Amino acid sequence: MKTRVTEILGIEYPIIQGGMAWVAEHHLAAAVSKAGGLGIIGAGGAPAEFVREQIQLVKKVTDKPFGVNIMLMNPEADAIAQVVVDEGVKVVTTGAGNPSKYMKLWKMAGVKVIPVIASVAMAKLMQRGGADAVVAEGMESGGHIGSITTMSLVPQIVDAVEIPVIAAGGIADGRGFAAAFMLGAEAVQIGTRFVAATESIVHDNYKAMLIKAKDIDSAVTGMTTGHPVRSIRNKMTKEYLKMEKEGADFMELEKLTLGSLRKAVMEGDVVNGTVMAGQIAGLVKKEQPCKEIITEIMEQGSLLLGKTD
Repeated sequence: MKTRVTEILGIEYPIIQGGMAWVAEHHLAAAVSKAGGLGIIGAGGAPAEFVREQIQLVKKVTDKPFGVNIMLMNPEADAIAQVVVDEGVKVVTTGAGNPSKYMKLWKMAGVKVIPVIASVAMAKLMQRGGADAVVAEGMESGGHIGSITTMSLVPQIVDAVEIPVIAAGGIADGRGFAAAFMLGAEAVQIGTRFVAATESIVHDNYKAMLIKAKDIDSAVTGMTTGHPVRSIRNKMTKEYLKMEKEGADFMELEKLTLGSLRKAVMEGDVVNGTVMAGQIAGLVKKEQPCKEIITEIMEQGSLLLGKTD
């Protein structure tokens, strides 16, 4: 299926893997790219040299296009922005800020820039700033979220900008894929389902909790701080929500979650760690290779859109 997004990025299928911190490392990114989508290395809060190493590891196993997600609040964002250029990465997605300060650097190096946004105003700002596309991410997503649902957000952004729109949030199968295209998107970004991929390095406890999750099993913490995060309910989220209700200040809440994502992803502590996952987790039924995931989504999505041969 060809769209403006597949043409811009040089990929076979209009499927982008989310840049999830600690999860989206070289194994997952390479597997998604080799399967015809766009694999993404999630820089998160990692140092620049770690990101460089991850990029080089992907390049060792595939010559397919891949990208790097830069969380702009990372203290080493400036250095990572330069690493992307130095290593010849051709796609950058960004989050948690405005990437305009890096736009000239990236454009001169031929890097395609795709900010993740959660509002029409930000989409317009990114288009004016030279973005090649935007990811419209609804609040159904796992991890850091906005306040508008995917179903409402995507068509409004499609109507507001001329650059391609990539839909994210609540998409895990061909039905979500087809729905996103009916709303005007030209690709989808998928995170939660890829967390359970065979090539994903997350701890088995994390995968098991995700696969067992039901539709109502996620909670949003941080609403009072202005930094809402969606994850699967556990002891940590229960304590966090209790502290929020009691009026705990930002620093107290930050102490509770410091290092909690790594604790869940790497150590398998799904009781006290942060198990980030979207509301679509109930559709993730088993662990599968990335190639199988993408093939299933494309076959079902294409059939529903009437694009099969």
